[in-house]
Amino acid sequence: MSAIPDPTSEPTSPASGSVFTAKAGARAFFEAWPPMVLIALAWIALCLVVVAFAPQIAPYDFLALDLRARLIPPVGMGGDWAHPLGTDELGRDVLSRLIQSVRVSMVIAFLSTLIAATLGVSLGFLAAWFRGRVEQAILMLIDAQAAMPFMIIALAALAFLGNSLTLFTILLGFHGWERIARISRGLAIAAQEQGYAAAVRDLGASPWRIYFRHILPNIASTLIVSMSLNFPEVILLESGLSFLGLGVQPPLTSLGNMVGYGRDYIQSAPWIMLAPAAAIVITTLAISVIGDWLRDRFDPTLR
Repeated sequence: MSAIPDPTSEPTSPASGSVFTAKAGARAFFEAWPPMVLIALAWIALCLVVVAFAPQIAPYDFLALDLRARLIPPVGMGGDWAHPLGTDELGRDVLSRLIQSVRVSMVIAFLSTLIAATLGVSLGFLAAWFRGRVEQAILMLIDAQAAMPFMIIALAALAFLGNSLTLFTILLGFHGWERIARISRGLAIAAQEQGYAAAVRDLGASPWRIYFRHILPNIASTLIVSMSLNFPEVILLESGLSFLGLGVQPPLTSLGNMVGYGRDYIQSAPWIMLAPAAAIVITTLAISVIGDWLRDRFDPTLR
């Protein structure tokens, strides 16, 4: 016997059902991808495009001088679109120098973070495998690194050894490795007690195969989060050292290098310093937002 429809109830049309479905889909999308994360990802994607195609994107050569066009203000402050962000004290286009600076700073930060991750994971795995005296020695090295102010060590090393870009990148690679080493050691010790690692070990696999073919892929998400939090720290450190004149040297330019040169014109031409300073803040903030989002998604203790 069929049910009698209630005359007081409003019929549900297919259009209203599709609206509810669209709202639910939009709600689920923004729960998985918050707006701040989308903005941060868009900014990082823009930075990656700049890194890959900086010479093609820049309207001028970042080394080109034009003393007749020195200290032209940016658009909105009396300037024109020939130099959207203005020019510096030598007539160099600020936008072109900013594009090149983002490229140099991002490459240095990426390579330094990669060095720190490689060193930290390797020492963490060594401590987890050998234990005993080897583990104690590595832990003492980690504690010593964590106790020393890295900025002072970097200043001393650059003052004595010189300012080559290769040395500068390697030196920044020693920042943050102790945190990654602690995390990788703890995760590797915990993974050794799990079934998959014990089974591979019982089959006679070498330590290299156990750690880098089986344990590392299972703890990679946590390590990626740690690297994403170390990346903005390296950018700030590079900017600070370059600001002091001990980082990237001319004719190359970086974000900290631009801020350092612009400090002498902060009253007469503040746009020289404000453009790279804003890029530093936005880039570090974007990477930090992405790192927090990755931690929330991959850390099982936060679920």
